[in-house]
Amino acid sequence: MKYVLLVPDGFADDPIPEWNGKTPKMRANTPHLDALAKRALIGAVWTVPPDMYPGSDVANMAILGYDPRRYYTGRGPLEALAMGISLEEGDVAFRCSLVSTDGERILDHSAGNISNEESHPLIRLVDEKLGTRYWRFFPGVGYRHVMVWHGGPVDIRCTPPHDIVGESWVKHLPVGEGEEKLRRLIEDSLNLLDDHPINRRRRDQGKPPANMVWLWGQGVAPKLPPFSLKYGMTGAVVAEVDLVRGIGRAAGLEVPTVPGATGYLHTDYHAIGAWALRMLEKHDFVFIHVEAPDEAGHQGDPEAKAWTLEQIDEHIVAQLIDGLREHDYRLLALPDHATPVALRTHRAGAVPFLLCDSRQDLSRDAALTFDESAVEEAKVCIEEGWRLIEMLLKG
Repeated sequence: MKYVLLVPDGFADDPIPEWNGKTPKMRANTPHLDALAKRALIGAVWTVPPDMYPGSDVANMAILGYDPRRYYTGRGPLEALAMGISLEEGDVAFRCSLVSTDGERILDHSAGNISNEESHPLIRLVDEKLGTRYWRFFPGVGYRHVMVWHGGPVDIRCTPPHDIVGESWVKHLPVGEGEEKLRRLIEDSLNLLDDHPINRRRRDQGKPPANMVWLWGQGVAPKLPPFSLKYGMTGAVVAEVDLVRGIGRAAGLEVPTVPGATGYLHTDYHAIGAWALRMLEKHDFVFIHVEAPDEAGHQGDPEAKAWTLEQIDEHIVAQLIDGLREHDYRLLALPDHATPVALRTHRAGAVPFLLCDSRQDLSRDAALTFDESAVEEAKVCIEEGWRLIEMLLKG
């Protein structure tokens, strides 16, 4: 038996008036998911506890079967783990995002989806000029990087940059223990990067500059029990972003690097599906995470979001179904949270899930569809999201 867990990040959305109340998932042409849904159990699940922020870190940890109230320590250390950064006792890792600002407001949380080729020299410069014996900066993927502060604070309130696009960044600077040093780092980075040749060139090309770092998501190294001991099987995580890759490594799962998997809208969807099948040749379980729908949500682009779901259906779901035709398999699909295009950030609440089995029909209500309508209409609702994986693996 093979087990597949597919997470199109942030695909859940709200009805769009211009589309007669349809969501991007309802608007998208997803024939392969639709075919699976006809024989699947459709339900709703709270992936994030109501008292926790609806971030991809908390949600994906829960989806993989780990109670975030018990194991979650922060986003930064998960990304550090994926990057191979060794965190010592007392080290606090922060997510370090490269953002665009006009000096007053955050204009783009991703610095225009900046490439590694342009972002890495900027982060290395920040480390060279602003790093000390206590804190260091490490280049990651695109706009997503890490700062490690030896003996740094955990009890400090930091705001995710995608929550405050268009707002004054000064009003959202870190508050709490160590705030003065973090604020100074952020402000100094703007002075350092604003007139950098890379940013002058980006402005000339009509692109937003990557002219400030934003520090958030701090925490110490997590300690997760191995997935293989917890569930009695080995597995792999096929993911583009360091956050999810870090969760996989913390759980002791294989985490391959997929060439062409960028974490942006035009990622190599076919390569993601192909690597998932390659992992299923070695393991019985694979967790597939695709970032693109969430990026479209943060950009406020419903057409792009619907398109990403169509690519996932055509290049990942179809490839999985074809590649597993000689196997018995169970497949669970769900978004980790909602990222409504109208909000351009994450929203708390239940999301729909689909659970199918190649051997039998699991459907309980033929009228249900795998989209946001299931949150209100489904009779099955899982309130503790970290338990949902048990439904996948018990068959």
